[in-house]
Amino acid sequence: MPEPPSSPPSQLATCASDEQALQAPLRGLVSRAPVSCAPDTPLGEALRTMRGEGIGSIVVADQGRPLGIFTVHDLIDRVVLPGTTLDTPMHRLMTPEPKSLAADAHAFEAALLMAEGGIHHVLLVDEGRVVGMVSEKDLFARQRVGVARIATHIRSAGELGTLQAAAADIRQLARNLLLQGVAAEQLTQLISKLNDLLATRIIELEQARHPQLAGLAFCWLALGSEGRLEQTLLTDQDNGLIFLPRDGQTPEATRAELLPFAQAVNEALAACGFPLCKGGIMAGNPQWCLSLEEWQATFGDWIFRGDAPVLLNASIFFDFRPLAGDAALADSLRAWLNARIRDNRQFLRHMVRNALGNRPPLGWMRDFVVDGSGEEAHTIELKLHGATPFVDAARIFALAAGVGETGTAARLRGAGAAWKLDTQEVEAWVDGFHTIQRLRLRVHQAQLAAGHPLGNRLDPASLTAVEHQALKESFRQAKRLQARMESFFQF
Repeated sequence: MPEPPSSPPSQLATCASDEQALQAPLRGLVSRAPVSCAPDTPLGEALRTMRGEGIGSIVVADQGRPLGIFTVHDLIDRVVLPGTTLDTPMHRLMTPEPKSLAADAHAFEAALLMAEGGIHHVLLVDEGRVVGMVSEKDLFARQRVGVARIATHIRSAGELGTLQAAAADIRQLARNLLLQGVAAEQLTQLISKLNDLLATRIIELEQARHPQLAGLAFCWLALGSEGRLEQTLLTDQDNGLIFLPRDGQTPEATRAELLPFAQAVNEALAACGFPLCKGGIMAGNPQWCLSLEEWQATFGDWIFRGDAPVLLNASIFFDFRPLAGDAALADSLRAWLNARIRDNRQFLRHMVRNALGNRPPLGWMRDFVVDGSGEEAHTIELKLHGATPFVDAARIFALAAGVGETGTAARLRGAGAAWKLDTQEVEAWVDGFHTIQRLRLRVHQAQLAAGHPLGNRLDPASLTAVEHQALKESFRQAKRLQARMESFFQF
């Protein structure tokens, strides 16, 4: 069949000048040599150096090896308010053990560090010696806010209104980076990381309002796409709670203490733009607020049954990861689940059979099999028929290999390493999945720009020739992945 004709750029096209902005090596973002001082340098001398160089931060180093960092943000808390004298040595005022990356690392890795720690600078090192520094401004020069500033606002938030504003900033940053061509894997991880911080702060604030939880061991679980760190611009809540009953207390009694807190967290998340799950898969639902033994019993029943309803549940709940609280509880559940499933060939077969019921929409006579009705006629559901085949196969491979990762790409790579699969084959699957994710994000961006509700349906006719070919290749990779899965489990 001839290739589709070329067409003008669609609403899904990215800005070519910014393509893959955060994939650039950090070394290329350094515009000047780092300015540093010795650890015994007096504060006054360091401040004069900063003013003379026109910089907002200085590295404290010993023979080129970074020991700490001091920035203008430290002046109020460490100098002005405590009345620090100008002869104070810098090693007493610096932030020790500053975050650093190798100079050949990617800009995206610095963005994640900034999001995780709420920091504004990352040092670049080569063989242990500082060779440069990148700031939030270097990474997000054209953004109104960057990841570190959003993270700082979230960490310091004391009330819901501040978190609602931060949630809006996360969505705006995501849209801006999408338009700049940031890769799907990077963007979804960044969105998920910032959303993690937001949810964690909500949990912290609500925990403080529920003093009855003091001394109670529990862990908030992220499920589904959040559990996989694959959130897009369209996401609702999928979460749960795992706990240990207090000494001498039944699970029912401990659950009664936790539910008001969990329901308050669910409502606060909804107020920040994460809709309540229509299926009730939330920690505030008593069905999903369970002790460790209850979760094991629930999962064990699913594994024993293997029917359609529990396979649907498995596709959501088996992607859990700890978000806040005692992560050891989630780790224990993961270890138990992997050990229980790894050698359970029959349940894995049930999962494979269920996954193979959702084939990529490639046709024999046409490029794509479209469906939908009304205004959505002749469209493809990118999440269900595009991303899900990759997600389901990766989950099955990971469970069979005992891989503890929850992200789709990490699962595929982990299972590939465990079974010594061809690296190029595995990376082709990963690339296919990320192509689908990128198209989903661009669809969401176009819908937002047009003021339409967010959804996952795409009209293939709206694609450019390059996008058309990329989507077709992604579906082919999904078919190859399913064929490999089918062969592995001998169907």
